[in-house]
Amino acid sequence: MALTISLLALLGMFYELYLQRSHNEKSVMPLAQIVLGDIEGHIFVYVRNNGVGPLIIDRLTFTKDGKHFSNIEDCLNVAPQSYMHDVSTVETGKKVILPNSFLAVFETKFEQQEGEEERNLVRQQLTTLALKVYGHDVYDNKIKVERDFQWFGRHINEKVIG
Repeated sequence: MALTISLLALLGMFYELYLQRSHNEKSVMPLAQIVLGDIEGHIFVYVRNNGVGPLIIDRLTFTKDGKHFSNIEDCLNVAPQSYMHDVSTVETGKKVILPNSFLAVFETKFEQQEGEEERNLVRQQLTTLALKVYGHDVYDNKIKVERDFQWFGRHINEKVIG
């Protein structure tokens, strides 16, 4: 009888350990989101972590016309000095995004005196891209998020471009 009770207690302990680990994994889970913005001359693409645990980025893949690139500079015909981007992601291969923070994949701000034509040029080039983010959490659960950038096309003024 004592052996049976000991085995049941041992099984109960292993089940509790399983439940605890499952709870721990869920309590530090990152929630990745690709955020696009075009607000008053501020155009940006962020990878945001809305979860409660760190998001570890393994790689970013940009797609343009069916071709894949690991760097946004290779996809745009805009001078790299005119926008901010985090190139260390490509060089190091890994980037950690803490909870409630973001990685700036692309960001530029236009001054008041700059015309709508310059903004439309950036919007038009971003519209042709898509981004896939590959990463994982601290428990090595794989995370993949993807989004195309066609959203930027809604602000393009045809009179300025055409």
